[in-house]
Amino acid sequence: MAPLFDWWGKESQRGTPVIVKMENPNWSISEISSLDDDEDISVGDEFAGARKGGKGKNAKQITWVLLLKAHRAAGCLTSLASAVVGLASAVRRRVIAGRTDSDSDESPALRRRFYFSIKIFLWLSICLLAFEIAAYVKGWHISAPGLHSFKLPSLGVRSLFGSIYVGWVSFRSEYIAPPLQFLANACVILFLIQSADRLVLCLGCFWIRFKGIKPVTKPIKEDVEAGKYFPMVLIQIPMCNEREVYQQSIAAVCNLDWPKSNMVIQVLDDSDDLITQALIREEVEKWEQTGVRIIYRHRVIRDGYKAGNLKSAMTCSYVRDYEFVAIFDADFQPTPDFLKRTVPHFKDNEELALVQARWSFINKDENLLTRLQNINLCFHFEVEQQVNGIFLNFFGFNGTAGVWRIKALEDVGGWLERTTVEDMDIAVRAHLKGWKFIFLNDVECQCELPESFEAYRKQQHRWHSGPMQLFRLCLPDIIRSKIAFWKKANLIFLFFLLRKLILPFYSFTLFCIILPMTMFVPEAELPTWVVCYIPATMSFLNILPAPRSFPFIVPYLLFENTMSVTKFNAMISGLFQLGSAYEWVVTKKSGRSSEGDLASLSGKDPKLHRGNSVPDLESITNEVATKLKKQPKKKHNRMYRKELALAFLLLTAAARSLLSAQGVHFYFLLFQGISFLLVGLDLIGEQVE
Repeated sequence: MAPLFDWWGKESQRGTPVIVKMENPNWSISEISSLDDDEDISVGDEFAGARKGGKGKNAKQITWVLLLKAHRAAGCLTSLASAVVGLASAVRRRVIAGRTDSDSDESPALRRRFYFSIKIFLWLSICLLAFEIAAYVKGWHISAPGLHSFKLPSLGVRSLFGSIYVGWVSFRSEYIAPPLQFLANACVILFLIQSADRLVLCLGCFWIRFKGIKPVTKPIKEDVEAGKYFPMVLIQIPMCNEREVYQQSIAAVCNLDWPKSNMVIQVLDDSDDLITQALIREEVEKWEQTGVRIIYRHRVIRDGYKAGNLKSAMTCSYVRDYEFVAIFDADFQPTPDFLKRTVPHFKDNEELALVQARWSFINKDENLLTRLQNINLCFHFEVEQQVNGIFLNFFGFNGTAGVWRIKALEDVGGWLERTTVEDMDIAVRAHLKGWKFIFLNDVECQCELPESFEAYRKQQHRWHSGPMQLFRLCLPDIIRSKIAFWKKANLIFLFFLLRKLILPFYSFTLFCIILPMTMFVPEAELPTWVVCYIPATMSFLNILPAPRSFPFIVPYLLFENTMSVTKFNAMISGLFQLGSAYEWVVTKKSGRSSEGDLASLSGKDPKLHRGNSVPDLESITNEVATKLKKQPKKKHNRMYRKELALAFLLLTAAARSLLSAQGVHFYFLLFQGISFLLVGLDLIGEQVE
């Protein structure tokens, strides 16, 4: 065979046959073979060096590889350009539509004051940026490290602008920087305390995994299998206008593996929509005909929201025959063995009030918003709930996917409608009475995550305003209770103050207000480790329970800071009992796992099994359908003014940081500002064309 370096001189060998697999938009080489050698060359060894037998790569083969890789890179750039164009189109549609969050669930007065305060900071920062740029052009800019040696008389400025600049530098260094630095230091201390708390929780979770610690039942497995331990269980499914998910939850609960004679299901329907009421009632009757003991309850007056619904259901006369109650929200689908894995923990454990299962999510990969929510909730269940359950026998009830001892509910006074977090309320009161809780990390119950930012925002507002309402109401009871002092301290300082009040306070104040202000008042500084290293470390710890989400660690960090606006606003409204703290908005569901069920149901002729006890479903359906045709209800994305104002504030501060050559601060402010901009334009969750 001729030498390898002589191949291009031979007329008989004009090239190397190349087999190319073409896939739109990318090309890839599936096989490259030479006439001299039948050995296959795959994409994985394109540049692997010398071939078998010491032969080098064919130059034309390498050329093909480079060309095809260049085409693939061009395809990636094209896709990126298409994404940018699509993003620009979405932004344009938002701006043209002009829909804002003016009809949100927040108090109008609070919303106006909060938005007005942010606008003041924004306009002030823009003016200061213009002022600093003008001074920088004239050569008067003094960087932060040189401020200590800065002497005002050395400037020798005679112009009016120079005098104003000298006065501004003097004023900010003497009157603005000290209180700003004090506030920054206070927030940093709170930040460190909260970070230490999170680190301790993670160490506790690591210890639980290392030692294999988990709640175990007493040796009653044989009893359960032999049918000796099947106590009476009441199952409640509270719902309100949740047409998308009622079928899947009712079906899952009716298929629970438990003796039919030892359980009864209450479908607690608070819907004010006639068609939804009729559909749920028909579904209940369908299962009732199969032999399931299931009851439909509807309240005409929806007092107390979910707490009032549950409280009303517990007044039924037959409830006294049941020992436990399991609660599932309308979008939850327990597995058939749910009761068999939870109820046995109560046997011979008279101090146990609650067994809480973990949530899992059907739509966690639906969009970026659901992926970020999944990170948060995985940490909540894997770390917070599990550690508190193992070491303290106390945690906040999640409101669903849990089994309560009815005796414990009666002992603490039952459900109360005084807050929008009735689940946390009853858990705290049970803890003060000495009852214990168990969290089962290995028992999961499927549910849905909010797919739109509007739904998620309203949910978070309720979840962060309610605890502050509860703290005001429960503080005297906590102090007067007979539980151990360390349990009181845990409730007051960790459960309420640190994790419910301090976290949203410092997160918003430090990263959304103080950090931008330090760019315009460089005498007050935030260290790089506060801006970058500790937040990155905490995000890394948060994402550990969801290892598949590691590619989203940076978006997660930025999004959590962005959500601090909503959480801070909710915390203030709950703490000072403003109007929006008492509003309950049902989280919108998509019904991902039952989309086909509703379509098939609509194609069937409605059959009334009890004509005297149910409304005429067909007439109601036709009436509602006619109204929907006349007045179609369209979903739409909207713009959020507070987030947009903060986006421009942070981007303005990022531009100012360039003058001081603060690299880490610039990148943080830039990306955080972009994050606020994307959220403010509602580009992170479900997109409605």
